[in-house]
Amino acid sequence: MKADLHMHTRQSDGRKTYKEVMDLAKENGVDVISITDHDTIGPVADMKDYANKIGITYIPGIELSTIYKGKSVHVLGYFTNDQYLDPALKAYTKKIKTKREERARKMLALLKKHFSIDISYEAVEEEAHGIIARPHIAKAIIKKYPRYTHDEIFDTMIGDQCKAYIPSVELSLDEGLSFLDRFSCLKVLAHPVLVKNHLKEEVFAREFDGIEAIYYQNQEEDTIRYLALAKEKGIFYTAGSDYHGIENDSKHGEIGTCTISGPALEEFLGNF
Repeated sequence: MKADLHMHTRQSDGRKTYKEVMDLAKENGVDVISITDHDTIGPVADMKDYANKIGITYIPGIELSTIYKGKSVHVLGYFTNDQYLDPALKAYTKKIKTKREERARKMLALLKKHFSIDISYEAVEEEAHGIIARPHIAKAIIKKYPRYTHDEIFDTMIGDQCKAYIPSVELSLDEGLSFLDRFSCLKVLAHPVLVKNHLKEEVFAREFDGIEAIYYQNQEEDTIRYLALAKEKGIFYTAGSDYHGIENDSKHGEIGTCTISGPALEEFLGNF
């Protein structure tokens, strides 16, 4: 058995439906998955039914966007019971959806101001099937300005600290961890390799249940470092491709490119 515990669907910034994602996991020989869309929960009951139908294990999850000292830190939450049904969680995801819509409008204004890229909000909205996120903006840009690539748009326009970038949330890291505790989630630090270097020590000191030690953008030395950190802290580690299904996207892997198996997977599954 092997598990890929970080991937996205059209519910947030992925390109495929949950059925397409699950079918791909099955095709790629992945036995256990978690769909971890950004700040939202999909139709969990339907997703569980479909996973059972095709013979894979699905664990409900979420990727929570938080801020620490002005920088983005993402936390993966894995639901250990059915508290994903809690009305408070649904209210939060609805609030975040509204905030992301406001953010998108502001980013479009900045794109026009700094890069003379004129994209309507409606064009972005057409690309989204749930929460609006930056890949939807990128896709709308490419449609109108095909000379740009997905990576180029992120690297020079809407990536972290670029001129048209606006942080997506106001929830602090500590608030986010408490929030996930409230819903009986396992709290896993997502892609630690992407945490800003000057903040790593402080972020790593927080009370996570696990760390995504195996990640698509890691170099070999990164994986070694984070596996050692998990052992040092006495927490489990996970692996994630961060699959989005976006063409010409060098920042995310295919489902199954990053997995855990054996004792590591047993330790993770022992929490459910």
